[in-house]
Amino acid sequence: MTSQPYKLSRFKGKVIAIDGPAGSGKSTTAKILAARMGYRYLDTGAMYRALTLFAARNGVAPSDGPKLAVLARSVDIEFETREDVNRVFINGLDVTSEIREPMVTQLVSEVSAHPGVRQAMVEKQREMGAKGDIVAEGRDTTTVVFPGADIKVFLDCNVETRAQRRLIDMAKLGVTTTLQEQISEIQRRDKYDSERKHSPLKKAKDTYLVDTSNTTIEEQVERVLSLLKSVLK
Repeated sequence: MTSQPYKLSRFKGKVIAIDGPAGSGKSTTAKILAARMGYRYLDTGAMYRALTLFAARNGVAPSDGPKLAVLARSVDIEFETREDVNRVFINGLDVTSEIREPMVTQLVSEVSAHPGVRQAMVEKQREMGAKGDIVAEGRDTTTVVFPGADIKVFLDCNVETRAQRRLIDMAKLGVTTTLQEQISEIQRRDKYDSERKHSPLKKAKDTYLVDTSNTTIEEQVERVLSLLKSVLK
């Protein structure tokens, strides 16, 4: 059951941006945080996953930047929270489970690296966050999408803990994998995301670092919430 949202006046109209590598817990933390604050939750990574899935279903290769950019501008991606689940829709079709499949995970970094794709997605994301009252998370949320966010948080975590979390996520989807496979996949994505030319994953200078290693999701949420209360005036 979701806790009742906080009604602190200093939270009204704010944009909270959270970045971090795969498996750092940013998606779950951001979702719970948004619910507690009565904010909307914007999962920018899910948008790129949705595009990756849509492209694969329409025969567009992850290397074809121009065609992917056209798709990114034309596809309708929406979010809707149902029973504490942030559901993702492509052109009205619920793809919440499908965008977490291994095929999408393998391809999403390449798809999201194209500058035309990122430009189209950033425009959509900024439109969603224009009125504030939003918790947005991803890999370039603090540096590119919302560089003027009221508060920026970077969640980091050791590779082993992140791989364990991915292992649990995959099991919930019925996907058989191993801890070592997840460690290798996370290291591959870290390298790709950090070294890509456009919008690489990096920690902005004015970002608050929160280490989520060996913590529960509830502990992560409380750490970030305490940070917000101390910083937002």
